[in-house]
Amino acid sequence: MALELATETVWFEKWRYDDAECKYQEQKYEASATPVLGSLANQIAKAREDIQNSRAASGRVPAVGGATSGAPADVVNRITKLEGENTSLRKTVQSLESSLAEVTARLAALECACGASKSAPTSAPTSAPAPSKPQDVGDDDDDDDVDLFGSDEEEETAEAARVREERLKSYAEKKSKKAGPIAKSSVLLDCKPWDDETDLKVMEEHVRQIKMDGLVWGAAKQVPLAFGIHKLSILCTVEDEKVSIDDLSEQIEEIEEVQSVDVAAFNKI
Repeated sequence: MALELATETVWFEKWRYDDAECKYQEQKYEASATPVLGSLANQIAKAREDIQNSRAASGRVPAVGGATSGAPADVVNRITKLEGENTSLRKTVQSLESSLAEVTARLAALECACGASKSAPTSAPTSAPAPSKPQDVGDDDDDDDVDLFGSDEEEETAEAARVREERLKSYAEKKSKKAGPIAKSSVLLDCKPWDDETDLKVMEEHVRQIKMDGLVWGAAKQVPLAFGIHKLSILCTVEDEKVSIDDLSEQIEEIEEVQSVDVAAFNKI
């Protein structure tokens, strides 16, 4: 064990050297602390004395390095700078006060002008001329009997009323006659014959012979039903207000070759 420790490079007594170092530094600091504190206290007292001297000088700044003041150069420079800033601030405040006074005077002038303009219309009626004295009532009674323009005005009023009524009437007639959108429908009709011997071409000719206002016939074709019997599918376009599908179906059923009529399709256009 001792041999192994002898070969190791471990510093076992380092704490002794650390303690010695700490004691040395403490003694060194204690030796030098007393004069430093004394010099710092002297500097503070000297600065206080300089400040009091500068205040007592009542605005006079002593020359830098003067024998009477004994103030440091940086203190004198700071005091000089502060006085210059104080002077500039006073000038700025004075200029602002003068500008504010000018603005206040202008606002007062504008208020006076606005008040005068508002009071002018109210005072105008007071200066209006007094109405003239009414004339004698007896003189006016003589002129009331003669009305030179009353009848003309009444005739003109009646004529204007008549013209207005005529214009309103014509406008209402035009508006009622104005063509609006016409409602139409597309209808597919299935016309069934009695038997397979019925000629569908003759049936189609008879169907197309039906004429109605608002009825337009379209294409037709033969569609097989059963047992060799065909039906006639015919397309027509009708106006809803003029043509009734029921009336049209009844007219088609009156044809000799037609047994019955059915509506296969009905679409609004």
